[in-house]
Amino acid sequence: MSEPNATAVLLVVFGLLMAFSVLFTRALDRFGVPVVLLFLTLGILGGSEGIGGVAFENYEFAFRVGTIALVLILFDGGLNTSMQSIRRSAGPAGLLATVGVAGTAGAMALIARGLGLSWPEALLIGAIVSSTDAAAVFAVLRGGSLRVKEKVRSTLEVESCVNDPMAVILTVAVVEGVRLASAGGAAGSIGATSASMWGLLIDVPLQLVVGTAVGLGVGWVTRSVLGRTRFTTGGLYPVVTLAAAFVSFGAATLAFGSGFLAVFVAGLVLGNGPLPFRAGLTRVHDAIAWMSQVSMFLMLGLLVFPSQLVPVAWVGLVLGLGLALVARPLVVALCLLPFRWSAREIGYVSWVGIRGAVPIILGTFPVMAELPGGERIFHIVFFIVVVSALVPGASIVPLTRRLRLDDPEPPTPAAALEMHSLRPMGAEIHSYYIQQPVVACGVPLSKIRFPDGAAAIMVVRGDSVMAARGATVLEPGDHVYVFCRPGDEPHIGLLFGRPAGT
Repeated sequence: MSEPNATAVLLVVFGLLMAFSVLFTRALDRFGVPVVLLFLTLGILGGSEGIGGVAFENYEFAFRVGTIALVLILFDGGLNTSMQSIRRSAGPAGLLATVGVAGTAGAMALIARGLGLSWPEALLIGAIVSSTDAAAVFAVLRGGSLRVKEKVRSTLEVESCVNDPMAVILTVAVVEGVRLASAGGAAGSIGATSASMWGLLIDVPLQLVVGTAVGLGVGWVTRSVLGRTRFTTGGLYPVVTLAAAFVSFGAATLAFGSGFLAVFVAGLVLGNGPLPFRAGLTRVHDAIAWMSQVSMFLMLGLLVFPSQLVPVAWVGLVLGLGLALVARPLVVALCLLPFRWSAREIGYVSWVGIRGAVPIILGTFPVMAELPGGERIFHIVFFIVVVSALVPGASIVPLTRRLRLDDPEPPTPAAALEMHSLRPMGAEIHSYYIQQPVVACGVPLSKIRFPDGAAAIMVVRGDSVMAARGATVLEPGDHVYVFCRPGDEPHIGLLFGRPAGT
């Protein structure tokens, strides 16, 4: 088929797959099935062995597209993560993202070796599936109706954003060791593996420090530019933040740091400071993150050949269950014991270690390095990801409620009030859900001592909307919108509770 018809057909097929993916997300959320699994399945169906017939075997292209998608997803994650959550979860998340990743890689390598795989194959699989996936974790914890208690949720989210560098470093080290070993024989195998492992002691801290520094720098510079520059249209602000995401990843990578960590930190700096046109920016990046997620998983699904999954199904199933039932729980329990977490919290974090795009993308490394059995390893990793998404992922919603780790989310108000500005205004509008214990509940607004310049401006009660007046008495279940300066948020929080959606 000649151009432009070939491109047109490809766009039609890809567009229909994206549309079906989005339309079925609500149905899957109702049954507790992660949407990640849907995107992968539709990608397989659209592939060369599926009904779509799209022939796609370009692993390098998939790697590059997947990397860009992860950059956009991680930036959005940082943009919507509070610094308070980072402080609370820094210790356990940091330990899980370093020691936990290394421990999981080792445990999975032993399980794979016990199933008869060679040491190179076992070490590669262990390194590739060692990290949880930010896209999958965000999709489960933020994409549906589930709302997990902040302590557990923030730990899982921060871990999934920070542990990618460790997994990438491990995978690259093992791939290089196996490649050199295949060229140098048994002696070369020992020497290459030893050198790679010793190199990790330098590479890991270096990548984490450099990635954090670059992210902080790019985030601060971008925030300064947005605060001092007036653009003629609101559509230019997301262009600047997108540029910040790409620059932070590229600069950190070129400086031998973690690009993924830099992207998350840059988004974190921007999201926790004064940001013009905040509502519009967050909507744009949320949409871009979702589009990236759908596109990435669909494309990764296109890489899979079902006929090659069948021979590795048994190995992949056992490894997937071994990861969910043995490796992940053991490592998480050891990492979280110093923090005095309860057994149900440790068990929950162990179970919600979902794998997704990152392991699949890392699974392309052996293929691109032309290692023996590279495609077999890729399909084993894919099977492990499917098991991870289907077994732990499908049980997350009922498990959260059974363990009483859910945080009831306030109902969505019938109307919302937002302030859009093309430049910093020194003030924000926050929505608060009124519950019985808060000070403002049952008290006329005229009796509440607001900070200077702050005021309640609108109340949503059920399906009715009313202006906030002095005689208005706030009732449980009300949504009240408060106009205040950023520095007044702690005071307002003492009166009304925490803002809705946080």
